[in-house]
Amino acid sequence: MHCGRLFRTGRVALATALLLPLSVTAAPRTWVIDPEHFSIAFSVAHAGFADVMGLFEEAEGQFVYDPQTRELESGEVTVQAGSVFTAHEERDKHVRDGDFLDVDAHPDIRFVATGYEPQGEGRGELRGDLTLLGETRPVTLDVRINQMGEYPFGGGVFSDPPYVIGISAETTIQRSEWDMTYGVEDDIVGDAVELRFELEARRQEDG
Repeated sequence: MHCGRLFRTGRVALATALLLPLSVTAAPRTWVIDPEHFSIAFSVAHAGFADVMGLFEEAEGQFVYDPQTRELESGEVTVQAGSVFTAHEERDKHVRDGDFLDVDAHPDIRFVATGYEPQGEGRGELRGDLTLLGETRPVTLDVRINQMGEYPFGGGVFSDPPYVIGISAETTIQRSEWDMTYGVEDDIVGDAVELRFELEARRQEDG
C-alpha cells in the first residue's frame, strides 16, 4: 500500500472514531452503596393525628450504571427488616412482629431494579420489584442525581479520593398490597407509607 493511501485510510479511521457517539465507547460501571451514607426513612399516618417517622438502620446494595448514556443495567438493595427504628422501643417491637414486618419469618426486604427512564437533567424514574413479607410487587421511584465526581475526602482510609455519585429517591406504597393490613380498616395506622432514600455510592475501579 502506498504511503499516501495509508495516510488517507488512517485519517478516515480517526475522523470516524471522533464522530462516534459517546454511548459507543462508554462502559457501564458497578457502583457500591456506602452503608455509612445510606439513609432509608419512612412515614405513615397514626390515627389521622400525626405521622410516625422511622428509619431502617441496616441496608446494602449496588447497581451497574453508565452515567454517559444514563443507562441502568441492574441494581439491588437489601434492607434488614429488624433494623427498623422509630425512637420508641415498644413501638419498634410491635413493628417487628407479625402485625407489620414479621422479621422472624421475613428478615430481608429486597428491591431489584427492572428499568430506569431519564426524565430531564439529573432526574428519572426507577422501576423495580419490591419483596416484602414474601410478596413481590412493582414500584416506581422518583430519582434525583445530586452530584457525581471525586469525593472531597482523600487520604486516611482512602489512598485516593473515590469517584462517588449522590442520589435522592422517593416513592409512596400502599402496604396493604403486600398484605400488611393491621390498622388499615379502622384508620388507626395509615395504608400509605412514604419512603425516602438518600445514598452515596462509590464507583468500582477496574482491576
